[in-house]
Amino acid sequence: MSGALRAAVERVRAGGLVAYPTETVWGLGADASSDAAVASLRRWKGRADDTPISVLIDAADALGALGCEPRALASRLADAFWPGPLTLVVHCPRRFAAGVARKDGAVGFRCSSHPVASAFAGELARAGVGPVTATSLNRSGEPSVRGLADARALCDAQPGAPLLLDLGADASAGPESTVLDLTGPRPYVLRWGAVERDELFPVLEESA
Repeated sequence: MSGALRAAVERVRAGGLVAYPTETVWGLGADASSDAAVASLRRWKGRADDTPISVLIDAADALGALGCEPRALASRLADAFWPGPLTLVVHCPRRFAAGVARKDGAVGFRCSSHPVASAFAGELARAGVGPVTATSLNRSGEPSVRGLADARALCDAQPGAPLLLDLGADASAGPESTVLDLTGPRPYVLRWGAVERDELFPVLEESA
């Protein structure tokens, strides 16, 4: 493990925040199982307490390891699009920090194809830390952070700011992830993003 990755894992273990690049925009990680860490993230972002927060995982089989029981459709979508910019919202009985899950217990999961985000999620899992949040690195109401220079400036802005996980790779600065809710009788797109209709609908139709 590189020194930068080790420092990022230890920052999460200590309840701190970490900024990391993804194949879309820069992400903001905090221990999704820690009430204090998620509260710190919300204070830093200025994010409302009733807004759910997605979770970063290192592989599709992590859903089962976390106690989730995804429907067969979730597995097919994960096979088709993970790792990649699709967030899947599924019911998960595991206890996360307050406000990570929706009121109905659903949680959004993201498996990033970016090598740094993937390595970060994997090292956290191996260290028994996390998983971490997968929200975007920006103050609420401000644009998502798409470049390393902007991420560095934001992380250097003040005490308590996130640790920048800089392994020499920037975010890919593409559209944010598409968010698909699988908890109802039919899949429902909560946000269109990097995975577009012509990619998603054939998989959904094939699975119908």
